[in-house]
Amino acid sequence: MKSAAIRIMTFAGAALGWFAVIAQFYLLMKNSTVSVPETVFRFFGYFTIDSNILVALGFTFLFLQKNSRPGRFFSKATTLTATTVYITIVGIVYHVILRSTWNPQGLQKLVDELLHSLIPVLFILYWVFFVPVENLEWKHAFPWMIFPVIYMAYGLVHGAITKFYPYPFVNVNELGYKKALLNAGGILLVIFFLSLALIGAGKIMKRFEKRMV
Repeated sequence: MKSAAIRIMTFAGAALGWFAVIAQFYLLMKNSTVSVPETVFRFFGYFTIDSNILVALGFTFLFLQKNSRPGRFFSKATTLTATTVYITIVGIVYHVILRSTWNPQGLQKLVDELLHSLIPVLFILYWVFFVPVENLEWKHAFPWMIFPVIYMAYGLVHGAITKFYPYPFVNVNELGYKKALLNAGGILLVIFFLSLALIGAGKIMKRFEKRMV
């Protein structure tokens, strides 16, 4: 029963994830006003896209090749929890900060909901029910910050060169470097504390399971 549920969830996650990412790439290319190379750079410059690609890759290997080297990597509790942190931040930031800034329609609205709502919830549920989190340690939160820190640095450097910033809260053109850096730092702190929260949740779940036994 559990293995069947895992198969269904990983298949659904992979299918929805790749559909959403590919559809978003199509929409961005279709509506782009800059060169193709710059459009591609901008596409991968969104934390939303990077995190959803990570989710789609994870679900794909968990469904198709769990025993392969990539499958074993994506099966690790540390990898799955880090991915949960990233995709949860995608949902939080979008619904708290960004949702009110635009009103997508048609296919864009569907893709928007998949990337920022359904897929994050699906991955969180997978983490809650199927990820063995009992061995997570506080120290794991530090390497999980490497990706977000590199992402923020890349976004600021790329923005300094092209004057394009993927998110308004780090838009140096509008906010200046001081405010943009403070906002970026604030987001990184939220990611770090969310990492600690999930590790703490794993420890609580471990204690609860021991008491049940």
